[in-house]
Amino acid sequence: MSMELFSGKVLPIEISDELKKSFIDYSMSVIVSRALPDVRDGLKPVHRRILYAMNELGMTPNKGYSKSARLVGDCMGKYHPHGDSSIYDASVRMAQNFSSRYPLIDGHGNFGSIDGDSAAAMRYTEMKMASLATYMLADIDKDTVNFSPNYDEREKEPDVLPAKFPNLLVNGSSGIAVGMATNIPPHNLGEVIDGVVYLMDSEDNEDGAPRPGIRDLMKFIKGPDFPTGAQIMGTEGIISAYTTGRGSIKVRAKANIEKIEKNGKMQIVVTEIPYVVNKSRLIEKIAELVQEKKIEGITDLRDETTMKGIRIVIELRRDVTPQVILNQLYKHTQMEDSFGINMLALVDNTPKVLNLQEILEYFIKHQKEVIVRRSRFELKKAEDEAHIVEGLRKALDYIDEVIEIIRSSKDDDIAKAKLILRFDFSDRQAQAIMDMRLKRLTGLEREKLDAQYQRLMDEIAYLTAVLNSDKMVRGIIKTELKEIRDKFADPRRSEITFDATKMEIEDLIADEDVVITVTHRGYIKRLPLNTYHSQRRGGRGVNGMSTGENDFVESLFIASTHHHILFFTSRGKVYRLRAHEIPEASRTAKGTAIVNLLSLAQDEKVTATIAVKEFKDQFNLLTATKNGIVKKTSLQDYDTKRSDGLIALTLDENDELIGVRLTKQDDDVVIATRLGLAIRFSEEDVRAMGRTARGVRGISLRKDDYVIAMDVVDKTASDLELLTVTENGFAKRSELSEFRIQGRGGKGIIGHRVTSKTGPLAAVKVVTADQELMVITDEGIVIRQEVSGISVQGRSAQGVTAMRTGESKVVAVAKFVSKEEE
Repeated sequence: MSMELFSGKVLPIEISDELKKSFIDYSMSVIVSRALPDVRDGLKPVHRRILYAMNELGMTPNKGYSKSARLVGDCMGKYHPHGDSSIYDASVRMAQNFSSRYPLIDGHGNFGSIDGDSAAAMRYTEMKMASLATYMLADIDKDTVNFSPNYDEREKEPDVLPAKFPNLLVNGSSGIAVGMATNIPPHNLGEVIDGVVYLMDSEDNEDGAPRPGIRDLMKFIKGPDFPTGAQIMGTEGIISAYTTGRGSIKVRAKANIEKIEKNGKMQIVVTEIPYVVNKSRLIEKIAELVQEKKIEGITDLRDETTMKGIRIVIELRRDVTPQVILNQLYKHTQMEDSFGINMLALVDNTPKVLNLQEILEYFIKHQKEVIVRRSRFELKKAEDEAHIVEGLRKALDYIDEVIEIIRSSKDDDIAKAKLILRFDFSDRQAQAIMDMRLKRLTGLEREKLDAQYQRLMDEIAYLTAVLNSDKMVRGIIKTELKEIRDKFADPRRSEITFDATKMEIEDLIADEDVVITVTHRGYIKRLPLNTYHSQRRGGRGVNGMSTGENDFVESLFIASTHHHILFFTSRGKVYRLRAHEIPEASRTAKGTAIVNLLSLAQDEKVTATIAVKEFKDQFNLLTATKNGIVKKTSLQDYDTKRSDGLIALTLDENDELIGVRLTKQDDDVVIATRLGLAIRFSEEDVRAMGRTARGVRGISLRKDDYVIAMDVVDKTASDLELLTVTENGFAKRSELSEFRIQGRGGKGIIGHRVTSKTGPLAAVKVVTADQELMVITDEGIVIRQEVSGISVQGRSAQGVTAMRTGESKVVAVAKFVSKEEE
């Protein structure tokens, strides 16, 4: 082939070289000007251009909505010469409250849904800037950021926005470039600002204190906070992402197990789903699994979502365990999803993987630059204004001569030249004097000029000080950040819980005393012990729980957060949880349904609970039933991690468990009945049996009587008394020596004289005078009082009023466990 072919402008180039060069050019273009956010304002070019175009069009929060097509057209024509759909899709996402944690656009019309429905066409929808977005663009007109020519060099566009808050973390970002991708989750605005302020406070420490690390920042920034809420399982992925810039977190839907009132069946109600999960596809997937019989036991599936929030209802068959179905849903559907964090952003137009501290430090650096540039701009403006005012004041001092010069001059230029020559004015001052109106000659105007001059001099002094002090700059940034936090911060939506499958977390939980209450209908909660303060005998008490209709508190006990809580049920099974796994609630809250924590069967109910520190072989568990049957089993037999429970004892028909106690091989047992009888016998009378045994007779009961309580007497302790409390709030202490030791199975002796005034016996406790008690009624009223406030009487007395119960009845008494007794 002749080389003449390549004469002129045609050059022979190796195809591999051309491909390499072109592809690198293309990839750099995608990386820098399309797919990755800038670390300073957290925006990709399209989002930056949308916000800037809105600002230029005056689509501000204090004005009405404008058609979306107007924004798209303007943005495309001036700044973003790509498809209109790319601009509209980006602006729609900025307006969706399920896509953006803090939407920067306020949309009006159909902007799509979490079910994957797309937004209406841009000619139908309207939008304007959200209030928070004004802080992204604040002071952009004060030379705070650099501008570059747009694609046709007819306009200028900002390289970055002033961004007064750390938008990269607050709203997150995701994008796929060439050979790299970013996926930064959204965070809580209040938490992130607190982290930035803490980091800046540490710069003010001049005593050489060590700079804070990422773990210190995590005291403020707990983890991602998704717009759709849901639960983040464990902190391992968060710590990895914050320290290395990469990590993976597990996000779970928030689901509760509820009982359907009309038919008694159970249902799972999903109220929050993981971020970026399509709700309608999730429901389709569940229906598919039911059809394919991969999950069995679901009888109905409904989407009851309203404007108030998501609500997916999954009805269950009576014979299935709700917790098992819920676990299957987490395993097989997007009700549990993982979010891969990759904190990649542009730093000086170069992609870089950043840790949490670096992102915040780049933001602080950007803010310092913005404040310094703004201060320079305002200083120049103030100096220019002061220069003019200075000229006007001087002219007023020589006003007659000034007027004479102007009157005697042939034209403007001559007058201006004469003024400059005579008074040494600058060109701008002379022009201002020429433009001065006659009203400026009044005395009042003179005073205004002096005041204006003084204000300008103060402003110049302040701005000069700011430009010379890094500390003042930091102070301004902190003030502005706190203003944004006070105005826009909201509570965290995504709950960070522990991933039970990963680790034992006792080391991370403070060992503190808590009160645990369980209601008749199976709601449980824990509270810090100091929620209740001690009252005198006969007090009214405080509201300890707002129970639902027809519900009342059945048991209350005090434990440490590190205790194991054993739950004994109406089916004779035992389940266990750590105390810290029981959700904490406020004093008046209803609590969490136990079925959400334990894998209970449909008609199974918790009837007794006990807190255990360790499963040691020197302890036994002693159980007593309503019909007077007692059984003793080694505590070690109950040490299991099985989530579906263990058989604890075999119950007769029409019998139920009323009490469980730890014993030390040689204690005495006291059993009390509803009609006020009590029996005391030695634990050694009850031989040890296996877990599944029925037990032996502890007390012989009269026809209408049944056992209401059982307690244990530690024979090594001194000054023990028997406290008895009736349903109507009467109580007394009796010497334990009045209760002689009998053989097991006897009828017992009078322990409390029960009358119509006192009501039947409600609770019995072995106590010492220096202990404190909690008494609780079926309406959830709790009174905390000292044992010493209750008088000592004989075993056949009727007691004194310990609590004014009104229409309610006492249902439970708990005594405080001191650290030594554990």
